[in-house]
Amino acid sequence: MSITRRITFRLYPSPSQAKTLSCWRRLHKDLYNAAIANRKNQYKHFKKSVDYYEQQNCLPEFKEVWYEYKQLGSHALQATLKRVDMAFQRFFKGLGGYPKFKSIRHYSGWTYPCIAGWKAISRGKNGHLELSNLGKIQMRGTARTWGKPTTCTIVNRQGIWYASITVQCNPVRGTGAGAVGLDFGCLTAVAMSDGNIVENPRYLATTQAKIRNASKSKRRKTKPDFKQKIIASKGWKKANKRINKLQRKASNQRSNWIHQVATEIVSCNSLVATEKLNIKTMTRKAKKGSKRKSQKTGLNRSILDVGMGMLRSAIEYKLSEAGGIFVEVPTVKIKPSQTCPKCGSQKKKELSERIHNCPCGFTCDRDVAAAMVMLNWAMGTGTDLIKRGSDSSTSTHCGGFKQLSDMKRQKPRPSS
Repeated sequence: MSITRRITFRLYPSPSQAKTLSCWRRLHKDLYNAAIANRKNQYKHFKKSVDYYEQQNCLPEFKEVWYEYKQLGSHALQATLKRVDMAFQRFFKGLGGYPKFKSIRHYSGWTYPCIAGWKAISRGKNGHLELSNLGKIQMRGTARTWGKPTTCTIVNRQGIWYASITVQCNPVRGTGAGAVGLDFGCLTAVAMSDGNIVENPRYLATTQAKIRNASKSKRRKTKPDFKQKIIASKGWKKANKRINKLQRKASNQRSNWIHQVATEIVSCNSLVATEKLNIKTMTRKAKKGSKRKSQKTGLNRSILDVGMGMLRSAIEYKLSEAGGIFVEVPTVKIKPSQTCPKCGSQKKKELSERIHNCPCGFTCDRDVAAAMVMLNWAMGTGTDLIKRGSDSSTSTHCGGFKQLSDMKRQKPRPSS
């Protein structure tokens, strides 16, 4: 069964091509803002709700007036309008605020939702990207598994152009017959039930001093003020670019480290049990008037520096490619950090207690003990694995485990 994977290539356009790409990016931004203004004005003055299909049907007439949009391609313009529609749908469902107008700084690029208007001339390693009305652009990058290209998103980040291409492929990944429990943390990034510990690389903390110095230099420069119509100075732009480069470097290092750790874990284990994380709640801001606001800010920065959510997602999808099973343990119910993996007794511990000492005589690292508890729960100590996994997310698996089809819930039979 083919699945969708995304590969990002860096583009190397010529100066004329880069100028055209920047122009197209600005045109898509203007269309996005115009679509928001159209919906807003129609409802404000006429109490009429404008949907995606009405705006899409207006594109031919729109391009006759604004003829510069003819070179962009109808499918790409429709994708921009669909982006506006999705923003309003999120607002109507209470998942986000009212859609706002975007400046060019906050509009990174556009999308080709199908194979029309572009072509990837590559077999998964480097190659060229061919865009209609622009020509071929050299791109560099390597895909682990290549397949049939489906969509393409052109993105500009800090003056560098990228092509994010989705492909339909059949990835093959090897795995072992082992089983492991994982406990994520800030002091140690990953503690495994077999006793192995992955240290926290702290990429952001390492560059924090440089970012702080660059930010101090940036505050001395003239910053932009759009309301007062003040243009940023060249020094401010240079300092801002330096800060973005440092933050991007830390992000890239963290992403590379996450994929390496996830690959190593999946290559040895076909069953991975980990805690159910809610990163959004864990990194919530301190309450207004709190006396520990700075401590909470530092904790949030440490949690995000580890990249727990990204690491968990990477392990899950790599495990699904290898045919393994991924189990999320409900920590609120199981309380792995307070439970002894040997006898099952529970005792509340302070955060300063890093060693698990149980009256039964079992002693080990606190995080390792929590990982062992999660693995015992996933393996179903005294209980069937199907019942244990009913509250968790699972994927196809192999080896000595039961097939996923046995774990699917049966539809209730109609009563006679």
